[in-house]
Amino acid sequence: MSAIPGAWRRTAAGAGLLSPDGVVAPTIFAEMSAAAVRTGAINLGQGFPDEDGPAEVLEAAREAIARGVNQYPPGRGNPELLTAISEHQRRFYGLEADPATEIIVTAGATEALTATLLALIDSPDDEVVVFEPYYDSYAAAVALAGARLRTVPLRLPDFQPDLEVLAASVTDRTRIILVNDPHNPTGVVFTPAVQAEIVRLADEHDVIIVTDEVYEHLTFAGPHVPLATLPGAAERTLTISSAGKTFSTTGWKIGWVHGPADLISAVLTVKQYLTYVNGSPFQPAVAVGLRMPDSFFTDAADALRRKHAILGDGLRAAGFDVIPPQGGYFTVADATSLGGADAAAFCRTLPETAGVVAIPLSAFVSSEHQGDFAGLVRFAACKRVEVLEEAASRLAAATF
Repeated sequence: MSAIPGAWRRTAAGAGLLSPDGVVAPTIFAEMSAAAVRTGAINLGQGFPDEDGPAEVLEAAREAIARGVNQYPPGRGNPELLTAISEHQRRFYGLEADPATEIIVTAGATEALTATLLALIDSPDDEVVVFEPYYDSYAAAVALAGARLRTVPLRLPDFQPDLEVLAASVTDRTRIILVNDPHNPTGVVFTPAVQAEIVRLADEHDVIIVTDEVYEHLTFAGPHVPLATLPGAAERTLTISSAGKTFSTTGWKIGWVHGPADLISAVLTVKQYLTYVNGSPFQPAVAVGLRMPDSFFTDAADALRRKHAILGDGLRAAGFDVIPPQGGYFTVADATSLGGADAAAFCRTLPETAGVVAIPLSAFVSSEHQGDFAGLVRFAACKRVEVLEEAASRLAAATF
């Protein structure tokens, strides 16, 4: 008999977390990382940096530990960080967020997202609209909350959604529209027309908008525009972000969510029974990071843009069709012309053929839309320049 209770088995199976025989299913990320270790391939599969963030932020964490900031912080978060988040939203976007009632600190953006869905889903008939491909935790969190996942596919060549399909997907059953912008895994930034339609539909159907904006400071064609800044959006939007991507501190797991006080209170009610609190000495350190000069944020985006260029040149030299990203950690390339029409199979051979590990975009797609993204592969550009140069050289020299 399985040790996993039946209800949880059904939920996990629905989210793709269990294999048909009830065994915890290994992810493609774990499989590909193991292949990198086994073959000595360069791992461009998982999206974490291989170099530390700014020295000022790291030193602030050490100082916090030394002065005893090592016990539970307040449930909503360290007051210094709450204030810094409020200042950040005003400084970059003109958004007002009361640090006492409209912000909470979470264990990364993933907990913020999960707590939000658990808090705001009312009924098994509730639907959550997401854009597909989607970050893999979304389906799991929706399933755990007991809602139905409704997907809107992003269409090539620019990974923007069809506005008619979007409008047809948002109905009176929709509880939440979940928006990841800049988007993982595609690297797209949604157009003003798409953003405006999301807000219009949310207003028409009385829907809550939840935004995952962890790549907010890593856009390449202009500043990030949060949905909450659009007319009529702030009163129905919960904005989620984190320190991990901006400051190359993914292991710290310091995230936050801000929005209307009543929605934040609902999220806090759930969050206090998940991690309760986390990362006490890292919270004041992240406050230091959020107050860094504008040059830090523009330099970080410029550095990542250059890394994408190095990776993209290597992919093109190898024969991939590259879809240039507009933001975030990842470059998507089409391997079809190299015999990679089945990207999952292609990625399983890539460590041996090229000495590089990547992830098929099908890992972020429901079974219904697998064919739409069959030949697409995601590569992480958030690595040291010398690592990317070596990966580019290996890809260019490979025989497929």
